[in-house]
Amino acid sequence: MVSDSTVSYWYEGFCPETGDLLRLPRTVFVEAIARDLMQELATDAVYNQEGKMYGILLVELPTGETQVLKAFSGLLNGCSFIEGWVPSIPGREEVAAEEGQTLAELENIKQELITLKELRERQQCEILSYEFEQQLQQMSDRHRHSKQERDAKRQLLYQELTEEALTTALAALEEESRQQGIERRQLKAKQNTVLQPLQQLISATDRQIQELKQRRKALSRQLQAQMHEAYSLMNFLGQSASLQKLLPAGSIPTGTGDCCAPKLLHYAANHGLKPLAMAEFWWGGTSKDKVQGEFYGACVERCQTLMGFLLSGLKFQFPNLLRAKKESFSSHLSHRVEFNLPIIYEDEWLIAVNKPPGLLSVPGRYRDTQDSVLSRWRCSFPDDAEIMTVHRLDQETSGILLLARNRQIHRQLSQQFQQRQIHKVYEAILSGTVTVEDGVIELPLWGNPENRPYQQVNWQHGKVSLTKFRVIGRERNYPRVEFIPLTGRTHQLRVHAADPRGLGSTILGDRLYGCNAVASRLHLHARELSFQHPQSGQTIHLGTTTPF
Repeated sequence: MVSDSTVSYWYEGFCPETGDLLRLPRTVFVEAIARDLMQELATDAVYNQEGKMYGILLVELPTGETQVLKAFSGLLNGCSFIEGWVPSIPGREEVAAEEGQTLAELENIKQELITLKELRERQQCEILSYEFEQQLQQMSDRHRHSKQERDAKRQLLYQELTEEALTTALAALEEESRQQGIERRQLKAKQNTVLQPLQQLISATDRQIQELKQRRKALSRQLQAQMHEAYSLMNFLGQSASLQKLLPAGSIPTGTGDCCAPKLLHYAANHGLKPLAMAEFWWGGTSKDKVQGEFYGACVERCQTLMGFLLSGLKFQFPNLLRAKKESFSSHLSHRVEFNLPIIYEDEWLIAVNKPPGLLSVPGRYRDTQDSVLSRWRCSFPDDAEIMTVHRLDQETSGILLLARNRQIHRQLSQQFQQRQIHKVYEAILSGTVTVEDGVIELPLWGNPENRPYQQVNWQHGKVSLTKFRVIGRERNYPRVEFIPLTGRTHQLRVHAADPRGLGSTILGDRLYGCNAVASRLHLHARELSFQHPQSGQTIHLGTTTPF
């Protein structure tokens, strides 16, 4: 018997035959067992080389005794079988030769993509583009000042000179104006001469990247199709079925069948073991959406769709829990989240909302990361089926988030972001002192694929990242800073603030980059956003009040 108060999560699915809701709990007790396993993993370097999901399943033996099974997702350092761990679902060995050959080709494509993405000319082009923009801006400022001076001189000349002397003096002013026009055209021509070859090379490289990605996608799909036909799962009714049979054609994500939950449940069903509780956690370093030592539920794309079949045949007795039919349960899911976020702009083409901290911009891969701005809107307004976020804010960042109501508007706004035509202003409170009141931070950022989403300064592999800043106030000795990102890298403002070569002070509440000060949230807010409306052509300026 399992008490409701001890359950922190339910693995659940509908029986394909009866439509009944089947559930397997993650309990406080099984989480404690999992934490003991984490302590073991921490002492062995083998389990710290790569981040991945691990899982345990508490089972009851035919004798009535209990036992703990453990599994890892996918391969562990290239191995599918490690003594003491539940093995992979049968089927992989049947396509082992094709798998090895395809994986080798995929690895070659991966390395080639890395080389192409790190093209030195790409960074060179960004630096030169920025330098030319700065020169043109300085020139425009100088020319504007000169024009003001010439206008003032003309007024004096008309008062002080006549006839030939006036004509000569005015001609000199006109010549000065003409020379400045020539100067600007020459700089623009130089800009085109310098940048055009680089841009052509980058375009050709980008085409290569797209071709390689398409080749990689085709190879992956081919291999997955072979593996999914070979993979065979068993449930507790004694039924076996391949992934191809269980899931609709063309809808099987890469890695389906390799997660911990299917491995553990399949093994238990094959060996006559009765599952009591299960837990899955991430270990081996923080990833893009995972934190080491945190528990996670069944991933939506891979595991959730299999749960109904895998749990079929189990009989649980949980107090105060009713079995539900698929229709009523689905209805509950579709109405449990309402859209209650501030809408700061809306028309028939786009929407802007003021996202609170702690809410995702778009849903994640797992059941416990489905709540987001996008999913709330789609749930509340199902007629807006095509709506998409144009950009994203970090989960802990608040502020303006832009959504497009159709693909054309989304594409046009996305181009404005890519071409840096969108003006963004952020406001933050830093956790320490800063010695400079304003300036520009230029530190190239690189995301280590082994430690996502963490970004770091890397002069060899990093992408050009530019941020304008100015101190606009102080709160209890904490500087309040306005940031204007000139590029849009992941965690750009957070790294430029925290790195000693930037401001050398983390944003208040930024645990990922080392802030130890007590704070209720990440003190970073997307305050303003300006862009050209893709339909009307008018400049739209959106602003919000910083909530801290």
